[in-house]
Amino acid sequence: MPETKFIETDLLIIGGGTAGCLAAVEAKERSPQTDVLIMEKAHIDRSGCLAAGMNAINAHINPGETPESFVRYVRADARGLIREDLTLSIARELNAQVKRVESWGLPILKRKDGSYQPRGRWNVKINGESLKTIIAQAAKNAGAKVINRVVATGYLVHGERIAGACGLGVRDSSLYVIKAKAVICATGGASGIYRPNNQGDAHHKMWYPPFNTGAGYAMGIRAGAEMTGFEMRFIALRTKDVICPTGTLAIGFGAPQINAQGEQFMATRYAHLGGHRAPTPLRVYGPVKEVKEGRGPCYMDTRHLSEEQVRDLKMAYLDMYPNIVLYWAANNIDPRKEPIEICGTEPYIIGGHTQSGYWITKERETTLAGLYAAGDVAGGSPYKFVSGCWAEGVLAARSAVKYMETAPNVEVEAARVEHERNRIYAPYVRQQEVGDGVTPREMEERLQKIMDEYAGGVSVFYEINEERLLAARRKLESLQEQKQYLIASDPHQLMLAHEVIDRIDVAQVLVEHLLYRKETRWPGFQTRLDYTHRDDINWLKFVNSRRDGKTGEIKMLERPYKQIVPGDRYLG
Repeated sequence: MPETKFIETDLLIIGGGTAGCLAAVEAKERSPQTDVLIMEKAHIDRSGCLAAGMNAINAHINPGETPESFVRYVRADARGLIREDLTLSIARELNAQVKRVESWGLPILKRKDGSYQPRGRWNVKINGESLKTIIAQAAKNAGAKVINRVVATGYLVHGERIAGACGLGVRDSSLYVIKAKAVICATGGASGIYRPNNQGDAHHKMWYPPFNTGAGYAMGIRAGAEMTGFEMRFIALRTKDVICPTGTLAIGFGAPQINAQGEQFMATRYAHLGGHRAPTPLRVYGPVKEVKEGRGPCYMDTRHLSEEQVRDLKMAYLDMYPNIVLYWAANNIDPRKEPIEICGTEPYIIGGHTQSGYWITKERETTLAGLYAAGDVAGGSPYKFVSGCWAEGVLAARSAVKYMETAPNVEVEAARVEHERNRIYAPYVRQQEVGDGVTPREMEERLQKIMDEYAGGVSVFYEINEERLLAARRKLESLQEQKQYLIASDPHQLMLAHEVIDRIDVAQVLVEHLLYRKETRWPGFQTRLDYTHRDDINWLKFVNSRRDGKTGEIKMLERPYKQIVPGDRYLG
């Protein structure tokens, strides 16, 4: 059996991405004597969603706006249902955290008067290729310790309180047992649950990082934490094949969507839904419907751009998604002469763009004492993006530091460690003892086929109904039973085995959420063929869940919506 490494710390941060790094800095600045440890699956310098950089800060209170107007905008974009208390607390922190990261060396583009260059209503332009290395260095400079290449596998729970977490060393397969007074989960969301646009050797050519596999969600689900909003999936509108963000084209360079006939369909056929200013879910719903009804392919029309603007466009993409510039060069594509084809991605589960994640208090504490959530893994508050995740990491750190001042010491139970050890190494033991079984890739493909065809993937235009979802439930139950046949021959394969285990756990909760909400609140993201309209009378509320640790049963819960910022819920 591989080596077991025992570590004790005050604050354990799981995930060294954008939220985790800011949480570490805040915790050390507020309490320099606190021992802070970041456990990172990859390498903190280039991990998470920002590994390749960004060309804009997408959530910023620009001149003329207020935290309250930001809440009204997010509320309207989310079709009237958000945790307003969470969103408002984030909005009040946005600008301060942007200034903070700028002070560490992030280049933010300025006007002649020294003010930030805006990009649309809530964005500011940056040269952010090195954004991740900048915030990672800040975390290390603050005094946080980092263990790289250790993937989190499960929480250590004592009663209803977190006592730490276990992890798997992806280079040497060591078991890490980390005892902590408090834990911040900042692992990001989940990709790879659905069959992606690109398959075969290109199956990881997707928008959201393929390495974000829902570990933080899955650990919480297995530990009995309450989850929220999984049915509000995120389906990104992206360029075909390269799966590159289209916001740069639309917001930065004024490119409208057109169909195969050259019609600006969002301004005409979907004007009643908001046209070009439609809420985010409808911006993918429109082109998908155009394709379904025979008016596709759809495009972003860039033919109005000048040669200088195309050069600026390429420079903007080099700060975050250089592949599209290479793709254009390799295929002799000139955006001035031909529009850029677009498509919807497979669905992702992301608490930063939508609101899937842990049900948390305003202090970012989950329903398990001592466990906090920040960034994409925290539920209830969409439209966080990069700066919102910074803000939430800071808020979680403040609460965790305060919690640790009076938190009683708890011991890690040997029986729980042994249970987790056996669970982690089961695929490896089976490979050694039996030599035959199911590979992680085989099980991943089976999961993705089930979710694509029965739970609203690309092949069925993201549409769902009761009968197909019930079929997905049955097939996922069968897949759960087949996890015992997973095999792994080395540490990397063992990591892949646990990635697919985590995805299956998340997929089961997702299907229960999709079944429970009997309305269509977010067309495109959550389109029900059997309940086609938004129903505020019965469904203006949060759909939550909690899995029973003993029986595995997923129990559904409802939580009320509370409006705290005045104004129309559907006007931003």
